[in-house]
Amino acid sequence: MAEVVILSVVIKIGVALGKEAVKQASLQFQQFITQLTELQGRMGRIRRELRLMHGFLCGVDVRNRRNQTYEIWVQELRILAHEIEDIMDEYLYFVGHKHDIGWGTYLKKGCKQPNVLISLNSIASMVMEAEANLEHLFQAKSRWVSVVDGGNSGNSSDIVERSQHLATASRSLGEEDLVGVDEDREQLEKWLRGLHLDCSVVIVLHGMGGLGKTALAANVYMKEREKFDCHAWVFVSQTYSTKDVLKRLITELYKEREDTPGDITNLENDGLQNILITFIADKKYLIILDDVWTPKAFDEFSRLIRNGKNSRLIITTREGDVAARATPDRMLTLKDLPEDKAWDLFCKTTFASYADHECPKDLKPLSKEIVLRCKGLPLAIVSVGSLLRVREKTVEEWRRINDQLGWELINNPMLGDVRNVLYLSYIYLPTQLKSCFLYCSLFPEGYLFGRNMLAQLWTAEGFIEERGASTFEQVAEGYMKELVQRNMLQLVQRNSFGRMKMFRMHDILRELAIDLCRNDVFGVTYEEDKCAGSLEKDGRRLVVHKLKKTIEQSISSVHQLRSITVLDKSMPSLTLLPLLCEMSTYMTVLELSGLPIVNIPYAIGDLFNLRHLGLRRSKVKMLPKSVEKLSNLLTLDLSRSDIEELPGGIVKLKKLRHLFAQKLNFLNGRFLLSSSGVSIRRGLGNLSNLQTLQSLEAQDESVRKLRELRQLRSLRLFNVKRIYHEPICQSLVEMHFLSKLHVIASGGNEVLLLNALPPNLQKLNLTGQLDKESFQAIGRNLYSLRLSLSQLIEDPLPSISLLSNLTELFLDGAYNGGKLVFLAEWFPNLKTLQLRDLHNLKQLGRCYGVFRKIIACQPPQHHRNPAWH
Repeated sequence: MAEVVILSVVIKIGVALGKEAVKQASLQFQQFITQLTELQGRMGRIRRELRLMHGFLCGVDVRNRRNQTYEIWVQELRILAHEIEDIMDEYLYFVGHKHDIGWGTYLKKGCKQPNVLISLNSIASMVMEAEANLEHLFQAKSRWVSVVDGGNSGNSSDIVERSQHLATASRSLGEEDLVGVDEDREQLEKWLRGLHLDCSVVIVLHGMGGLGKTALAANVYMKEREKFDCHAWVFVSQTYSTKDVLKRLITELYKEREDTPGDITNLENDGLQNILITFIADKKYLIILDDVWTPKAFDEFSRLIRNGKNSRLIITTREGDVAARATPDRMLTLKDLPEDKAWDLFCKTTFASYADHECPKDLKPLSKEIVLRCKGLPLAIVSVGSLLRVREKTVEEWRRINDQLGWELINNPMLGDVRNVLYLSYIYLPTQLKSCFLYCSLFPEGYLFGRNMLAQLWTAEGFIEERGASTFEQVAEGYMKELVQRNMLQLVQRNSFGRMKMFRMHDILRELAIDLCRNDVFGVTYEEDKCAGSLEKDGRRLVVHKLKKTIEQSISSVHQLRSITVLDKSMPSLTLLPLLCEMSTYMTVLELSGLPIVNIPYAIGDLFNLRHLGLRRSKVKMLPKSVEKLSNLLTLDLSRSDIEELPGGIVKLKKLRHLFAQKLNFLNGRFLLSSSGVSIRRGLGNLSNLQTLQSLEAQDESVRKLRELRQLRSLRLFNVKRIYHEPICQSLVEMHFLSKLHVIASGGNEVLLLNALPPNLQKLNLTGQLDKESFQAIGRNLYSLRLSLSQLIEDPLPSISLLSNLTELFLDGAYNGGKLVFLAEWFPNLKTLQLRDLHNLKQLGRCYGVFRKIIACQPPQHHRNPAWH
């Protein structure tokens, strides 16, 4: 799918022609304005051509993927798009670099003005050649490439047709063919038979493709349909037309009836709707709309066929925004099969001719492994089981299939149903979501993605588009939500107040995505045991899973590498960073967290395109002065490293959005008490785009400039003294977007007096002494509160109980009294309570129903567990 690459280049050219770049170029090359104008004109024409190509590729029929000539043409287009991206990066570096340094510096160094013209002409020559090559590709397409026309069916007609055949086959499955659906079937039948309901009810079956929604609906439909006056089953799909669905509904409902509506072939929507509404007006019906993809389709048909006669409409969908249209108590979300049920289904399919479907003992270990790799997806289990059923029942054959199961899923015709069902979800993703989806597949099976980290990486890779006043991070979170709703990512965990926190990708989906990454030269993975030491040479992105030896030689063979992420923390890294700085000045992402890197080469400053630098938990003590040249850097992560000081030029990084720079001083059970922030002595106010600042040592100059960081969402301050309380509070009230705040006092005897806090604060951590007045400034929107080493004498719960939205409460060495009392009406939303190091606590007074669970309650060592009353 070359449209992913092309969209990225379109965005990059848009940046080159944006106001900021044009302004810099005009100032820089004002003596060569004619050449500059001509160059920008060519760039604009290339952008228009690529936008048209993007639209064409998004609409082309998927059957062209089998057309060798078409695939060659797309491959050449992809190569050219990458070349254009390189040229745009060179241009942006040339414009921004010269502008930042200024003419004076170059003249002092003896550089003559014509050299600038030579560089400008060189870029113009490359752009001219790219424009000519693009035109040639258009001409070659018309001469040699014959494209299958998908008509109004878009780019998925062939796959939709095959999916419809699969749905038809699923409807023929008997009850004995379904495994692990008993509870869901019982619930669905209960909803259908609900005689206490005197109105029409819409029921939704929701889940990712391949979970068996159609099979379950069909099984219940066959059993229950005769209990209704009339019934109909219609397959909808993404490519439905309202007229076609109405015609099929009418045909199904009138089936086996003597009275017919006559010829409906030439009727328009209004006429068809009148026939349908008139027919079902006084009838109790059961209608199944299978495979609905859009909220529009849901609304259109669910409104049309409600009649208040205790009728039932069942809709199956894999889309979360469609399922959300149903009432929560009439939505059934199907899940992956548990291991025991997955095993039963596999044995029933694979060993159908064996007594009791029992797996031979010698095949059992490998069979268990194969079933685990299907991750509970019924369609995958049945398809793989059907493949194995006709193979030799030997350990060697089973091992071969297991070792190449990923290849089989992509290439074996017997597993085509799995590919089609899952691929259908992919091709209907917007192009931006395709990039995000493919990117996640570069990580290992079962890898857990955190929301914040994923948003930062997607943004650095250029996948996130601007949407009005929303930040990149907000748009990225919207992408995650949409991928979850489309069942392309699985939501694993929410935080205590309901926000998405952790995600993973289904392993079967990942196998599909890896193949797409390979075909589109989107990115490559490296796992030493599987790669035999080699790497594809054209990958733009590289994720290293596992490596025992040096990778330098392999990396040096990868052309145009833009992004590298290393997950193996034991990988030799002494010469890695110098090599990366040398081989690719276009590098965008360096995520090297956990590697024992000590020194950062001065050449890091030459990576003008770098947007993400991850060195968390490294051994880095200081950064070279050259980092001030990384003008495009968005995220700098040095958390839990040995960083002692940031160079003064760090404040020149005006695009910086996330700064993590916290030194780990010594290992301790309490990380924050063994850590310290970093100093930014001058110019902190220049970093006005910062959204995350963790962690800053409070000092005179930095505290005064703190109020200029009004885009902050997360802030951690170390070494806060009494003299800083007032200016810090004055700054905090100006931070209307701040949602997470952690303040650490300068010493054990320092009392934190924060009498003003941001209005939209959601998480608050205070480490240091407090008094009873400390809670008055806390807003009612707070969800999480952690108090550490507060040394409170009076019971703090009466004051804290006013925070009715609180879902998390942590008291860590915060109270010196002997009794805490929880009243029944307090903390109606509390889910987590942690009590730790309350050494004098002897009694907890509790009214039941105050909170759902206690994560930890650590009593003082010289007492038994505190008594509950």
